[in-house]
Amino acid sequence: MVDVFSGRLLVSKDGRSVDPEEALQNKVVGLYFSAAWCSPCRDFTPVLCDFYTELREETQPPAPFEVVFISSDHSAEEMAGYMRAMHGDWLALPFHDPYKHDLKKKYNITAIPKLVIVKQTGEVITDKGRKQIRDKGLSCFRNWLEGADIFQNFSI
Repeated sequence: MVDVFSGRLLVSKDGRSVDPEEALQNKVVGLYFSAAWCSPCRDFTPVLCDFYTELREETQPPAPFEVVFISSDHSAEEMAGYMRAMHGDWLALPFHDPYKHDLKKKYNITAIPKLVIVKQTGEVITDKGRKQIRDKGLSCFRNWLEGADIFQNFSI
């Protein structure tokens, strides 16, 4: 993920700046393209939130999984409100970072919500993360982990 977010900072739900190299190292990463104004997004975000919480807080050790929110909101305030109201304790690309347009292009995002699961290199494991979570629940994480080529001693 260092390649994908090189030279950038991410932000946490509470507004802290986070170094992506530290936060995303050796993790399966879900790039979550979403927005507060999008009703299918507001429908899926709580599902992703539960999935994330179960993997990160209810497994020992915590699953090597992180979400990075790429906003399509209309303003920084709208994005911040959406994150506070609905998001899990995951990270986001700052609203004003123009890199979000590059990411949308790179991952061929034509509609939201879209959850793209990527390896450390930024290579796509699946661009159907949303459907897989809805269809398979936690068990889809095992497949992502196998495709991620990261060191792991984790089991669900």
